[in-house]
Amino acid sequence: MSADRRSSAGSSSAQRVSRSSEAYRDPEAEDLDTAASRPTRSTATNADLFARAQAAIPGGVNSPVRAFRSVGGTPRFLVSARGPYVTDAEGREYVDLVAGWGPAILGHADPRVIEAVQDAAGRGLSFGSSTPAETELAELVEARVAPVEQLRLVSTGTEATMSAIRLARGFTDRDLLVKFAGHYHGHSDGLLAEAGSGLATFALPGSAGVPADIAALTLVVPYNDLDALTAVFAEHGPRIAAVIVEAAAANMGVVPPLPGFNRALVELAHAHGALVISDEVLTGFRVSAAGWWGLEARDEASAYTPDLMTFGKVIGGGMPVAALGGSAEIMQQLAPLGPVYQAGTLSGNPVAVAAGIATLRAADGAVYERLDATAATISTAVSDALAAEGVAHRVQHAGNLFSFVFGAEAAGGEVRDYATVQRQESWRYAPFFHAMLEAGVSLPPSVFEAWFVTAAHDDAAIGRIIDAAPAAARAAASARPS
Repeated sequence: MSADRRSSAGSSSAQRVSRSSEAYRDPEAEDLDTAASRPTRSTATNADLFARAQAAIPGGVNSPVRAFRSVGGTPRFLVSARGPYVTDAEGREYVDLVAGWGPAILGHADPRVIEAVQDAAGRGLSFGSSTPAETELAELVEARVAPVEQLRLVSTGTEATMSAIRLARGFTDRDLLVKFAGHYHGHSDGLLAEAGSGLATFALPGSAGVPADIAALTLVVPYNDLDALTAVFAEHGPRIAAVIVEAAAANMGVVPPLPGFNRALVELAHAHGALVISDEVLTGFRVSAAGWWGLEARDEASAYTPDLMTFGKVIGGGMPVAALGGSAEIMQQLAPLGPVYQAGTLSGNPVAVAAGIATLRAADGAVYERLDATAATISTAVSDALAAEGVAHRVQHAGNLFSFVFGAEAAGGEVRDYATVQRQESWRYAPFFHAMLEAGVSLPPSVFEAWFVTAAHDDAAIGRIIDAAPAAARAAASARPS
């Protein structure tokens, strides 16, 4: 959607998603409150807590984006969340558009998920042995996503993609991996690679601590560029084990694949004997019941079957669960059946799995309809506010995921790759972000992240976002490059 798109916002926009959020909340949800989950006012400020954290934790955070380095200012230390809201240590409430980076699809502290977790915890936190619930979660995924015939549970998205790559290499007996510039698949060494000087050259380390020899096993090509991918296979085809791709890119802002791109990618890789790993850690079970694959499967011209798929976020309902899955032929190369070793003491943790099962069972068609409608309402209202202030921009969509790209280049054409995203007027985002935060709306603290809505975003929450947008747009309009 371009910057000049117009539609009515405000209360009329909110009415388009006027289905009562009570359909997704238990009216007795307050009965599940505990002292730990109720919003509380700490005597320490966010600044106090950040100073304390920096003394004990590198950078004061356990994941870099939380440090607010991209937008500046003091990170908020959150102490509770319910429905579409989060509350910080100073007792201030915000409408949340981060949603735990995706897993809070039903809203925070959904009573069905909390009850499932409490029941599971009451039976024991970890057994180091198999449980029936692991199979139940695997069966739920396999019923939703046809290419997944078997599933292996792990704890993090990084672990899922790392294991999928090892499995692809073991299955093909090849070493090279192809990834796309701007796509993020976790922080394992081989995936923290940057593009070299040419389309078909070996990658360079993208982080200190990554040996050049390991980075050189990864080939990085521009996204949505089949010519570049064809050139890579022409030069290195017999050595390429797999192509790994975000099903729809959502870690450089939202950049969906061009129509038919994923299908063509699969056909090209298979023609050279390579596998395709579709990373749905962010999109899986969020943009549809079957993720991005499910959306494209509806169109025969775009339908494709990846060899392996990775999942995270929604599959755990806010708890640390991730997974890799695919055809039985490939998955059975994993130990104990096959020679590819993978293990994890906490894989399939019963409390975490319970959260995942409850989330997937509750995420029905009505939830996805509401997510889509809510995302459309919010993104349109914010876009209209930016346009009213003359801020050139483009709204990027991948299902109900969306983000904003600032600048005339983005507003005037298609944003299809990382290079275009990087050239945007990213300096407009920090003042925009802080104006929204001051108005009680919590956005992702980086312009290069997707915005997430939940099924609990009711008319009141949406209205607060719409009301905050004009002042934030003015802040973006008055911003100047540093």
